[in-house]
Formats: sequence, C-alpha cells, structure tokens
Amino acid sequence: MIPVPFNELRGQYLAHAPEIDAAIRRVLESGWYILGKDTEAFEAEFAAYTGAAGCVGVNSGTDALYLALRACDVGPGDEVITVAHTAVATVAAVRMVGATPVLVDIDPATYTMAPAALEAAITPRTKAVIPVHLYGHPADLGAIREIARSCWLIEDCAQAHGATYQDRPVGSFGDLACYSFYPTKNLGALGDGGAVTAGNPELLEKLRLLRQYGWTAQSRYVSQVEGVNSRLDELQAAILRARLHHLDAENAQRRRLAARYRELLPPAVIQPVERAGCHHVYHLYVVRTPQRNALRDYLAAHGIGTGIHYPVPVHLQPAYENGTGARPVVAHDLRVTEQVAGEILSLPMYPTLTAEQIETVAAAVTAFFG
Repeated sequence: MIPVPFNELRGQYLAHAPEIDAAIRRVLESGWYILGKDTEAFEAEFAAYTGAAGCVGVNSGTDALYLALRACDVGPGDEVITVAHTAVATVAAVRMVGATPVLVDIDPATYTMAPAALEAAITPRTKAVIPVHLYGHPADLGAIREIARSCWLIEDCAQAHGATYQDRPVGSFGDLACYSFYPTKNLGALGDGGAVTAGNPELLEKLRLLRQYGWTAQSRYVSQVEGVNSRLDELQAAILRARLHHLDAENAQRRRLAARYRELLPPAVIQPVERAGCHHVYHLYVVRTPQRNALRDYLAAHGIGTGIHYPVPVHLQPAYENGTGARPVVAHDLRVTEQVAGEILSLPMYPTLTAEQIETVAAAVTAFFG
C-alpha cells in the first residue's frame, strides 16, 4: 500500500512556493517587521473576504478569542457558554479573562453546538456565547443567534475559513469572529497567527488597543488601557496574503476529496454530513465507529496516518474537570459529547491529497470491516 500521511504541510508550501517566497522576500527587504504594510493589507483583504467591516491581526487563535472576550468586557462573575467538544483553546480563553465556561452538548450529526442545549443553559449571568464551527461545518447560527439575542455572540471560526451559512460567510453573524492561522488550517501561516473580525468600529478600535499594550498611533508607549503583546507577525501576514488568493480553490478541492470519500467508504463508518443551507469546507474529514481504536491501529499498520479531534472532552481533562481549579467549568448534560469522543477518527484531508491516496485509505477502511 502507498503510505498516506495524516497531513503534508511541505507539499502545501511547495504548491505556492514562488508566491510565498516572494512575499517573504518583500518583507525582509522592506526592513519593517512588525505591524507593517503587509499586516495592514492582509487585514483589509481578509475583512473583505469574510464580509466584515474590519479585521485585527493577532498572535494566535487563542489570543483572538481572549481579546474578543476582553473587547466585550467579559470577566469574573460572567458566564460564557460554549462546547466541550472543541480544541481546548476555546475554553482556555474564557478562563484567561476570569469568566466561567459553561459547556453544553452538541448536535450528533454536525458535532456543533446544539441550540436546545444552549437555550437550557442561559442564565442572567450569561454574557457571551461562543459557537464553534467545528471541522469546517457551520454551527446552526440562525437558531443560536435567536436564542442568544441578549448576549455577545463570538464565532469560533478557527476551522471554518471560507465556510458559509445561508449563503453568508461564517463570522458575519456574530458580534465578533475569531480565526486561527495555525499551519494546518484551511488558511494556514508558516507559524502561529490569528485574527478577530467585527462589524462594529468601536470594537475594532478596542481590539487594536488591546493587542499592543493599549497604545494608539498618537500615543505610542503610553497605555490608554491595559493591553497585551499579541501582534500578527509581518512575515506571517505576507504569507497569508499569498495563500488567501488560493483559499476558495483549495476548499473546493477539499470538497471534491470529501465527495470521493463518501463514494468509497463503507457503510460501517458514519461519515460527515452537510446540513441544508451550509457550505462545509472540510478542515477535517471525521468519521465515527465504535471500533475507532482498532481501526486506527489497523490503518497505522498499513501506513495511513489518522488523528482524533478530540479524544478527551474539555470538562474531563485534568485542568478543567468540574470541581477543580479556582474557576471550575460548569458542565451540563454532555452525553452526546462523551459518546462522540470515543468514536471519532480523522482521516487524511488536505488539498494536495491525491485521488489515489483517497482510494488507498478507503480500501484499507473497507478491508478492516471485511
């Protein structure tokens, strides 16, 4: 069998190497390496792409969530509702501002926030709601926005660059939207990076203050508010500009690969769905089976890489288990979350994956189930 790595970042760089190399050279030769012209240009281009009024580039997706919460004045005594089936960054950011994470269950088909679970968890202390567009599939934004009308709505778009809901880009429904540009993302840098987009100019200005010590252009070295150092690196901004032009084409390729998986994988595994009105961008291709661990071992023995996103729900992790720490999380009924965590398996999914490799993976999965 042909080996199939779970991800292949070198190939994704080589696919656009001339443009990326030129972008890097442009920054190096400019002599301006922090918050320069490429960061400014990328912020404008990404805001236009996502349908936002503005974009603020920051150090990481985690910082994007943290600064978005701070911009909304979320802090001690406040509750923030999100999910336990997510990268831990979503919950870590809530704890970073001193608020209490309230974790609710997910839809068993899309693995995104279940609106009914959200509605049951809202209290007078709920200040913000963070739906996660997991694996590239949009959360049910219509229902969530209706339920959370009295709260800040902060979309976690870290895995959904280019996804749409009802023909609108994800990120354009909430008060703010947070993105990660970690190298494995659909729009990935060659290092860490993140961004927050918003439609409100006042929120955007507050984010710009917060990301750099509370300085303004007119009062550099004088902090108007207590900020942090969280700037999108100029080199990474230039690389992201080079890659942004290819995002739609690469997402289309991901969708073609997903369609091929759907044709070839056996009915013994539950495959991803795409709900009506949603445009899935397949950051990950996640299947389910009660035999997950045995299947993963079998695929590894045949040279096929896989992942688990995510093996332990946040509320069951030692750092966040209910009843531990200074600010324990509040976990509602998470029975779907806990079942899913034991059954999910991420198969290889990236734009440079070939049809032959997809066939190799599907044949191995089929052989496992006999």
